[in-house]
Parts: sequence; C-alpha cells; structure tokens
Amino acid sequence: MTTFNLTDTTASKISSTLTRLRHQIGAPAVGMVLTLVVVVDEAGQYDALRAATDAAREHPSRILMVISRDPAEPNRLDAEIRVGESAPGEVVLLRLYGELTEHADSVITPLLLTDTPVVVWWPGDCPDLPAKNAIGHLGSRRITDARAARDGVSAIAGRADHYVPGDTDLAWTRLTPWRSLLAAAFDQPMGKVTGGEVEAAAGNPSAPLLAAWLCDRLEVPIRVTESAGPGLTGVRLSMEDGGELTVSRGDARLATLSRPGNPDRRVALARRPTSELLAEELRRLDPDDIYAAAIRRLAEMKGRGGV
Repeated sequence: MTTFNLTDTTASKISSTLTRLRHQIGAPAVGMVLTLVVVVDEAGQYDALRAATDAAREHPSRILMVISRDPAEPNRLDAEIRVGESAPGEVVLLRLYGELTEHADSVITPLLLTDTPVVVWWPGDCPDLPAKNAIGHLGSRRITDARAARDGVSAIAGRADHYVPGDTDLAWTRLTPWRSLLAAAFDQPMGKVTGGEVEAAAGNPSAPLLAAWLCDRLEVPIRVTESAGPGLTGVRLSMEDGGELTVSRGDARLATLSRPGNPDRRVALARRPTSELLAEELRRLDPDDIYAAAIRRLAEMKGRGGV
C-alpha cells in the first residue's frame, strides 16, 4: 500500500497524484466499478473507512472520505491518498477547513470516476433531504443509517416524507435475512394471517420497518413490542385457525423458526457487520421499490398511532 499526503492542496493536484501513483504501481483505474463518497466526521472516519474498504473487496471503488473540520479556520484542503496493488481500488481522505466545509461538492466533483455510478453514504448524521443535499445530489444511490440518529424510530419513519428513488437506509438492509426467512416460511401452505407483532430492543429502527413491511405484504395489523434485545428478537404472526408462526432470536446469532404442523427449526440469523450491509447495498444501483413501499406504510402506521 502506497500512502501519499498532500497539505493545503487542490482537487486537480489530488487527481494528478492519483494518476501518477497508479502508473507507478501499474494499477489502472479501469477495474473500479463505482465511486463511493463517505461523508463522516473525524470520530467516525476510522470505522467507516474500514467498512468501506472491506465492502470494496467485492466492489472495487474509488473511496472519497469527506471529513469536515473547523469552519472557522482559513480555507484549506488536506488529502491522504492510499493506493496499492493488493488494495481494492483507491482511498482518498479529504479534510476540509474553513468555507470549504460548505462546498465539499465542488471539491469532490473533479475526483469522481467518469462513466461509473456514484454512491453516497452517511454512516452518522445525515441531511434531512439526502437527495437535495449538494453531495447527495451527485449520487445515484444514497445510503443513510437511522440507527445513528438520536431517535432512530422517528428518523426511519421520517424517511418517507422526503423519499427519492435511490434512497435507502441500513436499518432496512439489516432486515434482509429476516425478510428472506419469513418469505421462505410461506412457501408451504399455511392459514391466513390475521395479525402479528415484531419484538425488539427499545428504539431499534429496524423493528417498525419490519412491521411496516409485513403489514404492507400481508395487509394485516402488525405492532411493535419491546424486548431486552439485542436488536430484533422475534416475530409472531397469528393465524385465523389459532396457529402461530414465530421466529425467535435471543443471542443475535441463531433463531428458532416455528410453524404450525412442523417441527421447530434452528436457523442462522446473525447480526451482520457494517461492511456486509454496505456491500449488499452496493450490489444494486437501481431504486429499491420494496423499501419505498415499506417506509411509506410505516409513515401511515405512525400517523394512525400504530408504531
């Protein structure tokens, strides 16, 4: 891995340095499939960079880490460039000072790979309207994480108010194994579902989102109840014949699936690291219509006091 630091630099100097370093190690840019822009603060940059780099092993990328520093300081742009033969793409850490903190889009635009998609990820705080944000406007996909918000449940419910195709949230991505398991459970004939509940630790934004998805797909009322956690711990669906389909998870690794007329089955349902969640989102660059339907249903449920 080759690391090069530029102090008080410009976007054009960063771009020329990237080209020079690639030529030195013989690593062309044509192997990169997208630009991943990560908007993060200094405290969160280490974990975000590690997750982005791990995800880039599946999706070789130019990773632009946008870190805003003190807006009261004189205007300055510092860059740390990392390129290597074994690295999955390129990494550029951009630290912006002064008025540049308000114009980060003008800094990163010259650094975007040409003719490839741009994905913007906010691991922590995110704008209320990601698609209207100056940086978010550059992306075909915009990834947020309601779990990072002070009130994650309100944050994910509010996503519907400003949803634009291409938006998504890692609170939704965390539900993929749960949704797959529940959908597969209905491959066998069962009675009509009349209602249900989702159990999770207090404030978990994935819980009301899962309830909204179930409500949208099954057209029955689904409520959210609190448990000791960690994270999502169970789903219970009541049948009109008195039976019940349940998925219960107590250790964040394994779950028990119970269906009427079938023996209980243990299934893997582990909580996944951020790098896996991010890699999953990078596999699709088209709008997620099912996510859009789920958050809209969640907004309806919250409006009726159902969440």
